[in-house]
Amino acid sequence: AANIRRSFRISLPLLSDFMRKDLLPGFIFLFSILVAREIYPYAISNPNVDDKYQVQIIAEGLGGPTCLHFIDSEHLLLCDRDGGRILLFDANFSSQVLIEGLHHPHGVLVENDTLFVSESGRLTKYDFEDNLASNPEILVEGIPSKNHQTNTINKLPNGTLIWHSGSTCNVCIEADERNAALLWVNSTTGEHGILASGVRNSYDGVWVESIGYVFTDNGRDWEGDHPHEEINLLVEGGDYGWPNDTPETPIPAGSIPPIAVWTPHTSVNGIDVRPPNSDLPGTNTTVYASVYGSWNTLLPQGHEIIRIDLGIDGQGHVVGEPIRFATDLGTPLPLRFHPDGDLYYATFGNGGNLYKISLNA
Repeated sequence: AANIRRSFRISLPLLSDFMRKDLLPGFIFLFSILVAREIYPYAISNPNVDDKYQVQIIAEGLGGPTCLHFIDSEHLLLCDRDGGRILLFDANFSSQVLIEGLHHPHGVLVENDTLFVSESGRLTKYDFEDNLASNPEILVEGIPSKNHQTNTINKLPNGTLIWHSGSTCNVCIEADERNAALLWVNSTTGEHGILASGVRNSYDGVWVESIGYVFTDNGRDWEGDHPHEEINLLVEGGDYGWPNDTPETPIPAGSIPPIAVWTPHTSVNGIDVRPPNSDLPGTNTTVYASVYGSWNTLLPQGHEIIRIDLGIDGQGHVVGEPIRFATDLGTPLPLRFHPDGDLYYATFGNGGNLYKISLNA
């Protein structure tokens, strides 16, 4: 028995060495497959939509697109975060640099001959006439930017600007209450304050008639299936739960629950309301949102556009039902409807491209 045990002790390391050498190629192959599977959606776009619709590439090599804004039916503004510039497209989608030398631009808005530009921690307004920007004036600056930054700038029906300000971390107590919040901004003076708090990283929002201001919010990482990505309805002065949301208390006491949710860690970002003249499915209270995808999942998820039909339930609450509309889009980030009803989106990775989704001819 002693000889058998001794033989076993000697042979086991030899067997382990053999197994390791024998399994190493297979392990490397499987690891390579997983890595490729994770990277592929960020490098390749192979759009998939219902046969009724088509996806066309409109412009390529745009850097890192983070915002889209149609000034009118013939002019489009696009933020290029990587290049620190704002591009202006004409009716033929030829582009020119409108503004350069910016620090991570993430949002633009044109209102009454004024152009507002959201950069990292700063909001600036320009005189904007004949598609030329001049006389920059800083309205707000000094908002901390780390893990996330100040994103989209929009307008409420009363004329107040609404500015989406991300958190500086994954989970923390913010030193500056202007982080992880939606901010109101006076467009003339730059006076600003907190419109809603507990919003970890809201990328974009849109006013929906008869519903209100609807906005996206991306949840924390590293906690498995918690939390879902959120589509929220703005309640002035409301708290939306972060950083107190946990797997045990996903909706902390006193916080406002989402009106719709999507797959955790997929990053729901750009959002826009479907116009009445659009050929895409839905109603006047349907919104479309881009789903960028995330590294914080075992296998890739997201890389799609979802449709959310909003309505009122039996208790008088606004609710939404999200469904996939387009898949395998690579890394869609900003999204906007053209005045003619077609849907445009841009991918942040793979050089940065602009696409249009429309009814098949």
